[in-house]
Amino acid sequence: MKTISFSYRLGLSTVYQIIIEVCYAIIEIVMLEVMPVPTEQKWKEIASEFWTCWDFPNCFGAIDGKHVTIQAPPNSGSQYFCYKKTFSIVLLALVDAHYNFIAVDMESFGKNSDGGIMAHSKLGKALDQNKLNSVLPRVPLYI
Repeated sequence: MKTISFSYRLGLSTVYQIIIEVCYAIIEIVMLEVMPVPTEQKWKEIASEFWTCWDFPNCFGAIDGKHVTIQAPPNSGSQYFCYKKTFSIVLLALVDAHYNFIAVDMESFGKNSDGGIMAHSKLGKALDQNKLNSVLPRVPLYI
C-alpha cells in the first residue's frame, strides 16, 4: 500500500480509506448482479450440470476453503495463526459445475477448522436454515 500512496502522492491513511470505500461499493453494488442468490430453477440447473458433466447426482455445488496469508492484525493474538505457521483468513467458496462462483465467504480466522468455518459462515447458516431457495431436502449440517 505504501507504493500506491507514494505513486499518487497521497497519505497512507487516505489510500487505505479509498481502498475500503471501493471494496464496500463493489460488494453493495456489484455483488447481487454478479452472484445473485440462486432460484429453485437455478439450483436444478446446477444439479443437472453436475450430473451431466461430472457424474455426480444430487450435487448442487463444490465447496472449498483457501487460507489467504495476511499480516497479523494488532492485538489479534493467535486468532489468525493457522497450522501453516502463518497468519491467515479463510476464503470459502461454492462453485457450480463450470467453476462459476455461487457464494463466497471470507470472514473466518485462520485458526478455525474446516467444519467450524463452514458451520459459522453465512453460507453454512443459510444452508442449515434452508434459506438458499434450495430444492434439496433439508438435512442438518454435520461436519
